[in-house]
Amino acid sequence: MQGRKILLPVLLVLFTTFTAFSQTEALKMVVNNLAFYKQKKDLKFLGNAKKTVDSLIKSSADSLDLERNVYKVVVYSAILYTDTLNKLNQPESFFSQTSELVDNLSGKRKIYKFDVDMDYAKNCLADVCIRKAFVYENKSDFVNALDLFERAKKYAPSFEKINAYIAYSNNKLGNLQAAAKYYSDLIGGDNTKAEYAEAAANIYKSFGDTVTALEIVKKGRKVLPNDKSLLLDEANIYNNKKDYLSLVNLLPALLDINTNNADISFVAANCYDHLNQYDKAETLYLRAIELNSSAYGPIFNLGLLYFRKNKIKQEGAGAPNVARAVQWLEKASEISPNDINCLEALQMVYTKTGNKNQINRINNKLKQLTNQ
Repeated sequence: MQGRKILLPVLLVLFTTFTAFSQTEALKMVVNNLAFYKQKKDLKFLGNAKKTVDSLIKSSADSLDLERNVYKVVVYSAILYTDTLNKLNQPESFFSQTSELVDNLSGKRKIYKFDVDMDYAKNCLADVCIRKAFVYENKSDFVNALDLFERAKKYAPSFEKINAYIAYSNNKLGNLQAAAKYYSDLIGGDNTKAEYAEAAANIYKSFGDTVTALEIVKKGRKVLPNDKSLLLDEANIYNNKKDYLSLVNLLPALLDINTNNADISFVAANCYDHLNQYDKAETLYLRAIELNSSAYGPIFNLGLLYFRKNKIKQEGAGAPNVARAVQWLEKASEISPNDINCLEALQMVYTKTGNKNQINRINNKLKQLTNQ
């Protein structure tokens, strides 16, 4: 999967009150029924409002009346938003009919006079689109889910969380570039979530674009500096790039929140090892081994570290560091007896100590493994 699944809560409310409409005599009953519904929460008043507004649009001239049509979409969208169980028995085409009317009215030259009313209707439709999209999503029908999420965005462009829904659907459909863009657009503002940054970064990493992935993670961490997952993501990118100078700055915080994590201790030890901070590396290799005594990596690296320290200090064959190198490299070889790197390291150590029997054994083993 390209990115973790985001938990998508159903959007219940985009607004809380009916707009205040200018009242004309012809539309007074519509307004009154809307007011009664707001007061008593009885769906029959929305039904009455629909009957009234429908009765006012009979002729061709009526259908061209902008104000009446605005009231119509307000009533229709209110029903769609409120009557989720369709107790008013509206036809299946009711949603598409309302959407088409809203889209048509939005293009009218004087519609600006009804901005508040149209925003109300569009917010209602956006919520309905989202609810319907989740139904498709639960059936794994991401094509229809995506279509509805995109329609919701058209009706409520300022509701940023829709970008997450669109991103998730695109991700499931394999539209990774689009998914990454929508996730990225959510990072840096008040709605930033670690999941969005992780999902976008994982997509870019799947493209091999670790530069953009790192930029996204760092952008997310500016808003969420204490997020553990983003800290780990940034550290992993540096570790995979072998950028130990950048990684070392993250190690204190990383180790502080992962005190019992053998893998993190190993990563930190390896970083300090590459930066020639051998005492810190030794301590952390030992901690990693204590936490997971069967892990090959820290045991092998610790053996190499002791052998390296012996060479740096120009110690003799009987020095403690040589004995420690033999001890840990032999243990690593027990865990992975056919690992050529470990066998070659043992070959160097035994050469240092002059242990001919072990040198012969290692040479024979290497010949068998390399067919030489």
